[in-house]
Amino acid sequence: MCITKEMQSEFLEYLRELERSKRTITKYRHDVERFAAFAKDEILSKNLVLQFKESLRKEMSPVSANSIICAINSFLKFLGVPQFCVKMFRVQRQLFSLRNELSEGEYKRLVKTATAANNERLALIIQTICATGIRVSELQYITAEAVEIGRAEVSCKGKYRIIFIPEKLRKILLNYIKKEKIFNGSVFVTRSGKPVDRSNIWRNMKNLCAAAYVDPEKVFPHNLRHLFARSFYALEKDIVRLSDLLGHSSVATTRIYIMEDGSDHLRQINLMNLVVLRS
Repeated sequence: MCITKEMQSEFLEYLRELERSKRTITKYRHDVERFAAFAKDEILSKNLVLQFKESLRKEMSPVSANSIICAINSFLKFLGVPQFCVKMFRVQRQLFSLRNELSEGEYKRLVKTATAANNERLALIIQTICATGIRVSELQYITAEAVEIGRAEVSCKGKYRIIFIPEKLRKILLNYIKKEKIFNGSVFVTRSGKPVDRSNIWRNMKNLCAAAYVDPEKVFPHNLRHLFARSFYALEKDIVRLSDLLGHSSVATTRIYIMEDGSDHLRQINLMNLVVLRS
């Protein structure tokens, strides 16, 4: 059989029935379309999939290729030909991350800068994300009712979890709710009453960078979640509990959040004094 438009449409409908997110469905659609364009009118076979895998290897990193292979394997299973599925590329686990992480000092400067600019809502949003480890998409679950009891219940994409609100943050939010006369629903909303979205928060955080003396490359909402993860792990060293708090389905994902930049390791080996010859 050859890959047809009808097959692709039925696969997308199947993903919707599984309640996959819009983002996932869009990504899988692009990946399957890419595979179909590669296959053209050739009959579907294991050899054809292997050729496609090899083309990915030449064009992108193994991690990016694996993301596409995952989608194609899902498509093949849907078509009833799991024997055509191919293995992922082997990727060596990284021990260190060179990603620009936000430090605790930089985070505090952003909060103080937002406060000095009389943008209390932004200062509280930044603190709420960082102090709870919540995703930006879950910020809508921080409601007046949740603040009152000290925890938020998140139900998203078929998953359910509890987000705890630290007592210090809870008291600040209670004062804010009282002042803003928020009786119920999401605490952080726009003038029209809708929950604030990712783009608004991202743009407003970027506007703080110059005055806070923080590199704009480090400033985006998800980096606050990374700071929460690193801070928690530094205290507890319990990656399983941290994974539960972050709402991850895999500890492997959590490991990315707490990856170090290698500076501590370099400082340690410099102190080992194992080099004999002098320059």
